[in-house]
Amino acid sequence: MPKGYWIAHVDVRDAERYKDYVATAKPAFEKFGARFLARGGSYHVMEGKGRPRNVVIEFPSVQAAKDCYNSAEYQAAKAIRQTVADAEMVIVEGYEA
Repeated sequence: MPKGYWIAHVDVRDAERYKDYVATAKPAFEKFGARFLARGGSYHVMEGKGRPRNVVIEFPSVQAAKDCYNSAEYQAAKAIRQTVADAEMVIVEGYEA
């Protein structure tokens, strides 16, 4: 079964309140087996519009990634995030060779 990935590009408007989002989201990530592969850090825009915060989170499966996003735990965090940041997020299926 292929892994699932959240890929998010984020503009944080309020860094202090964004910390509340991170803390509130943590239980959902733990519950669904999330592993952060990229979380902020330096980046290089090669094409298109870049955002200052880029995040890649690996899950055991696409279903786990979707279940995490739709969970009550993450929805509480999302409500905070939407007040302090603008984001684009997709869930993608990993490639298995």
